[in-house]
Amino acid sequence: MRRGDRTILDHIDLTVSRGEIVTVIGPNGSGKTTLVRVLLGLSTTDAGSIARAPGLKVGYLPQSFDADPTIPLTVARFLTLTRRARDERVAEGLREVGAGHLASAQISQLSGGEFQRVALARALISDPDILVLDEPVQNVDYSGQADLYALIGQIRDERGCGILLVSHDLHVVLAASDRVICLNHHICCSGVPESVARHPEYLRLFGPEAAKVLAVYSHAHDHVHDLSGEVADGHEH
Repeated sequence: MRRGDRTILDHIDLTVSRGEIVTVIGPNGSGKTTLVRVLLGLSTTDAGSIARAPGLKVGYLPQSFDADPTIPLTVARFLTLTRRARDERVAEGLREVGAGHLASAQISQLSGGEFQRVALARALISDPDILVLDEPVQNVDYSGQADLYALIGQIRDERGCGILLVSHDLHVVLAASDRVICLNHHICCSGVPESVARHPEYLRLFGPEAAKVLAVYSHAHDHVHDLSGEVADGHEH
């Protein structure tokens, strides 16, 4: 995919299956949001193809919302701006994300963490088969980020939906993922989180930050992964 003389996305091949959390990480400007928009059909591409399961329902949490803070808008109204939903369904969605008490609150008065939970509830209203979450923990403090990633994992476990998560936050996101794709206009590396965290291309892209991720993610277990994510010979469970 090109824009003028710039290559934005090149030879991208990825799948997301039901019940799987796939995380796309990469530095700013690496094409993460463009990739999401192409997958959702919001942007066109000059090559390649996208295959979706028949009848696939998608819940989308974009990187940002254009909301005028001077216009009164309750949380309940925000959840139904672009779709119809019964009051009971709105209440259920808010309870699922731990924001049931915010239905009558003004959007402009929410904290960063509260707003992201409300935006997640909005993505869940249609009972999606797959959730696409673009930077879902932005403007949230570190402890709040961990709580949100735990909530995303809980939603996957309870609903069985697939989740495509886009992030540049490295400290928690690896442990919250089943599979990680490192993007820098092309796929630099991909696999299970620990393998990606040790891949030379990942380390080259993120430099000192990568060492912090390795320290946080490393854990004791009875086998070793190669760079593709497979269990190395002689290290079976």
